[in-house]
Amino acid sequence: MTLSSSLNAGVAALGANATRLAAISDNIANSATYGYKRVEADFQSMVIGGGSGRYSAGGVRSSTHRLIDQGGSLATTSNATDLAVRGRGMLPVARAAEVEAGNGESQMLLTTTGSFRTDSNGILRTESGLVLLGWPANPDGTVPEFPRDTSDGLKPVQINLNQMIGEPTTKLNLGLNLPATGTAATADGVPEGLSVEYFDNLGKPETVRIEFTPTIPGAGSSNEWTMTLMDSAQGNALIGEYTLQFDDSRTAGGTLLSVVVGGVGGAYDGANGSVIVNVAGGPMEVNIGRLGAPDGMTQLSDSFAPLSITKDGTPVGNMISAEVDENGFVHASFDTGITRIVYQVPLVDVPNLNGMVSLDQQTFLPSPESGRFFLWDAGDGPTGGVVSFAREESATDVAGELTDMIQTQRAYSSNAKVIQTVDEMLQETTNIKR
Repeated sequence: MTLSSSLNAGVAALGANATRLAAISDNIANSATYGYKRVEADFQSMVIGGGSGRYSAGGVRSSTHRLIDQGGSLATTSNATDLAVRGRGMLPVARAAEVEAGNGESQMLLTTTGSFRTDSNGILRTESGLVLLGWPANPDGTVPEFPRDTSDGLKPVQINLNQMIGEPTTKLNLGLNLPATGTAATADGVPEGLSVEYFDNLGKPETVRIEFTPTIPGAGSSNEWTMTLMDSAQGNALIGEYTLQFDDSRTAGGTLLSVVVGGVGGAYDGANGSVIVNVAGGPMEVNIGRLGAPDGMTQLSDSFAPLSITKDGTPVGNMISAEVDENGFVHASFDTGITRIVYQVPLVDVPNLNGMVSLDQQTFLPSPESGRFFLWDAGDGPTGGVVSFAREESATDVAGELTDMIQTQRAYSSNAKVIQTVDEMLQETTNIKR
């Protein structure tokens, strides 16, 4: 009985050390695999009860588990869409075959790194066939609210480098000076004017013509101008008319004193210092400055000086590149100089990372042992940030694995010697009969 248990224990030990060697072999084989999580083998002793004065060897049992919560160091790359996660959290991906099949929602898998590049359809995917998932943004670059406990809102991140986009002009800031001498009784009354280009809803350039006509008094200075705005897209139709009165006091000289609508255009908003006029494509806010403030329009000295004329909106441009920031927002850059958010890539977290199911291509699947997943904004909650131009290296420490291999080899040889010794003792027992 005791000899038999010794033999069984030795055989069990050979199997356990073979399992450990397989784990070490897998780790070393993937020492250069980006995003690889090392496997560790654990041994548990088995105890078999025996009577008084007798002992039976129970042997050993082995088990393996993948240390998903242990990541490798980050390596710098030259590709803007090489992504890695610094800290806790994982990138949501899907298999390209499922995405291309188009049979409903693709199964969400998780990974900590990937070298994503656009395919013929502009979809970001790896060479191994993993597609990056994210929440699509609205046309204005804002990301709507999606449910965080389901992957239903996630879509393949698609970047069309031949995409064209433009932004209409909705706001115009007038920073200019009108000549104080222009409203004197001796002035010639010639209007001052300028044309400001804007972009309509289709990205075409149009023009707002702005003219300032002084009020000439019989004596002294009126400090009053009539501002008119005309839109080229409407055949130079009048879209705004305002009477501007400027202050001539010692403390606030040259600043706006009052703004009165002349029948065309929206009311003056004193809090923002702006008026609303309607160009062909819709309303446009024109900022002329607040009352009594030196910003916006002034009336000083003897010269007409457009000092700062700014506007929003851009002409139509082509997308030339895309990059993911640390918060997971995918920014598309256009040759007109504008940048717009087109997707947001969340980071997925589970309570027990090591409880997830390990799949091919360094991907993982949430399971009952890992707990329910939650989609976080990168950098929010327990998650870290997204790092572009980087990939996570393998978590394997080759020197440590080789050391473990030596220990495993010695343990295997020792247990083989136990089996050999038991065999010799059983042979001696057999020889007693002779």
